[in-house]
Amino acid sequence: MNKGMIIFFVMFIISAYIASSWDSLPLVKNTVSSILDPSLGILLKWPNPYNYVGFIIIIGLTSLILTLAQKYLSDQAALRELKKEQKILSEEMKKYKEHPEKLMELQKKQLEFLPKTFELTMKPIMFTTIPIVLFFRWFGMYLNPMFGGWWILYYLIGSMIFSGIFRKLFNVA
Repeated sequence: MNKGMIIFFVMFIISAYIASSWDSLPLVKNTVSSILDPSLGILLKWPNPYNYVGFIIIIGLTSLILTLAQKYLSDQAALRELKKEQKILSEEMKKYKEHPEKLMELQKKQLEFLPKTFELTMKPIMFTTIPIVLFFRWFGMYLNPMFGGWWILYYLIGSMIFSGIFRKLFNVA
């Protein structure tokens, strides 16, 4: 197992521990709340229907931060080159749909891109995983009463929209 995978698993374990221990670790919960309540919490405390606008603003801000982290913490030139190679390989695979042995060979080549892509995108993941987990746990305290468990779906839809816009705007690979 390479260094990147080990770091990923360590970050995953720490994040899972924080997420599962949120209620039993008052220090973590109170620290995060003391930071986020006076800033982002204000947006969620606006009266109806403006609290929904606050929710959308927060989705936009988190998407912006994550997009900028992706842009500046990863090797964009290498990622673009890798995407070009993957696109060429994908087009070649379309040509050989009727030839299973050649298609299998191309699929093996395609699998070789996964570790390279993972390695190039590891740094942004490393720096944003724990803050995002803390943010989501805090976010849930406010949004469960407003949306129930559906807030996660609304967040994901909103973040896909904002991330798409920001990725185009900032030319992120």
